[in-house]
Amino acid sequence: MKGHPQFWAYAALISVCFFWGTTYLGIRMALEMWPPMPLVAVRFLLSGGILLAGALLLKAEMPRGRELALTAFYGVVILGVGNGALVLAETWIPSGLAALIITVSPFWMVGLNALLPPREPLHPPTLAGMALGLAGAVLLVGPGALAGGAAGAAMLKGAVVLQLGCVSWSLGSLLQKRLPTRSHPIVSGGIQQLAAGLAFIPASLLWPGEIHFSSRGMGALLYLVVFGSIVGYSSYIVALERLPVAVVSIYNYINPVVAVILGWIFYREPFGWREAAAMLVIFSGVALVKRMQAGR
Repeated sequence: MKGHPQFWAYAALISVCFFWGTTYLGIRMALEMWPPMPLVAVRFLLSGGILLAGALLLKAEMPRGRELALTAFYGVVILGVGNGALVLAETWIPSGLAALIITVSPFWMVGLNALLPPREPLHPPTLAGMALGLAGAVLLVGPGALAGGAAGAAMLKGAVVLQLGCVSWSLGSLLQKRLPTRSHPIVSGGIQQLAAGLAFIPASLLWPGEIHFSSRGMGALLYLVVFGSIVGYSSYIVALERLPVAVVSIYNYINPVVAVILGWIFYREPFGWREAAAMLVIFSGVALVKRMQAGR
């Protein structure tokens, strides 16, 4: 098996599928100890610092000037706002539900890509796939949001904040992709993570919250740093460099399944027929959009 020329690439993809799926549960556990803003700041300060320290020891080429500034800014947009929105949303809604709502992010990517130069026009089959996926999202969130009361308000707030995070993640990713760079992607990732951590220091001072120390909360934070940010991101880079994008994109489908299963095991988060049906509808819409994009 190890003799296969793409063994390590597929091993990296499996790592992404599993570890990024577990980060939703890791965030929920970490929130038992950490307030949202300090959690984002500390996580990315640690992971970004470790990655850049390793890059400096290996004497990797570092970006400078405009490239450095834009890489850091895009890190704040992608990881700071994008992941910060997820952390904040998980204070209102279950981790598994948050993972399912985020599966609509490819629609934002396609839509923004149609607006940014060079614009890629949206064709009817792509629009149909987006409409199908959004219908699944409405089925997933609508009944809870319309229920009223505190639970309905929390569901609505969580869903809206997650969409803002998806927009930020997608926009930053598209802009980063257009940035000419000679630096290794892991070096860029370290800069982005450190920049996101630094950017959230003021937010942590403005909204510090209360830290309730626990070994589980510390363990969850270290897990997010090591396996969510360092191992997960590095594995993603390896898989993306060596495998077709269509193959790598399967993590979009596996991560939510892992998150839902772990959320049910550890917190008994609800998952019934409606959630399962909504998940299938969203996945069908995403698959249709990806197929049309790949075909063109």
